[in-house]
Amino acid sequence: MKNTTQGFTLIELLIVIAIIGILAAVLIPNLLGAQKRAYDTSAMSCAKSIQSAQATAQVDSQGYFGVSKDADATAVTYTQGSLSAAPTATTAELATNCLDKNTIIATTTAPSGASATYVITVKDRRGAKTYTVTPTSMTSAASSS
Repeated sequence: MKNTTQGFTLIELLIVIAIIGILAAVLIPNLLGAQKRAYDTSAMSCAKSIQSAQATAQVDSQGYFGVSKDADATAVTYTQGSLSAAPTATTAELATNCLDKNTIIATTTAPSGASATYVITVKDRRGAKTYTVTPTSMTSAASSS
């Protein structure tokens, strides 16, 4: 009697498994890189929002404000000298773009009153870049960690 059942041979199955393994080895590093780029883009968006808010503050009140975030990432605080800045559309956008628990905002040069300068760094803990915002520019650098 002749066997009429059809199926895959062991060699065919091993070849398919090997091809899937090669594809996974190529794609997984690319996907992880895309994730880091997304985290960096989020930090860059936060930095651009800070830069825009600072430019608006300079025009409105001839001074810059300090930016800080509480440990729980539930609030972004803006201070100008000893006064809290009034919420505006720009600062509301800043809160939206920067209120991620993994986004680190550090004001290196804290403004006091009508300060003429500031340096604020923004980084996502999971990303690879740190963005530095000053009154004249925004730069990025690869993080050492």
